[in-house]
Amino acid sequence: MFRDRADAGERLGKMLLAYADCEDVTVLGLPRGGVPVAFEIARQLRAPLDVLLVRKVGAPGQAELAMGAIASGVTILDHQLISHLKIGEQQLASILAKEKEELLRREQLYSDVRRVAPIENRCVVVVDDGIATGASMLAAVAVLRPQHPARIIVAVPVAPYPAERQIKAVVDEFVCLQVSDDFPAVGSFYQDFSQLEDENVRSLLSRSTHFADPNFERGDIDID
Repeated sequence: MFRDRADAGERLGKMLLAYADCEDVTVLGLPRGGVPVAFEIARQLRAPLDVLLVRKVGAPGQAELAMGAIASGVTILDHQLISHLKIGEQQLASILAKEKEELLRREQLYSDVRRVAPIENRCVVVVDDGIATGASMLAAVAVLRPQHPARIIVAVPVAPYPAERQIKAVVDEFVCLQVSDDFPAVGSFYQDFSQLEDENVRSLLSRSTHFADPNFERGDIDID
């Protein structure tokens, strides 16, 4: 059980200290929930932090049930689930259009506080607050591959075994604190899994801009 996302990020950061102070490491958080976890990892590694904009596609009336995920130029769908839910092409197109609008809105909202981190030929650590179906993380990896990172590491506090197998098959390294058979929801592994707002993400991105500075000390910024 994690106290909150900051606690999960601190624990993950300790597992990734082999990458601390490396000049070729970039940390990417999936908004919103992955950003506070990534913030703590980036602070411990003294690496640049950015967001990787990915949006889960939730089922109608069941927002937490992922039918897939979208990112820039990438759409991943669970066609078996979509068929089971009897979602037609027109309804699916409408859902995807709304999610793409939200993705664009966030891209514009975060643009003035982001320090766009380099990807090519770098070791990229992709972070979320947990993996349920794996759709969002698969979309994230699909976005990264064409940018030619030297290495992709997925770091998450918790994941179910099926998602672990899926993600391991497409990345160079998978770091997870707890892989579980009993997986009701990501939030069930946290004492505090409060909903995050865009302003929380903007604040963390703004406060992280000096993490890669050689003079930055890990204790200089508190996450609270």
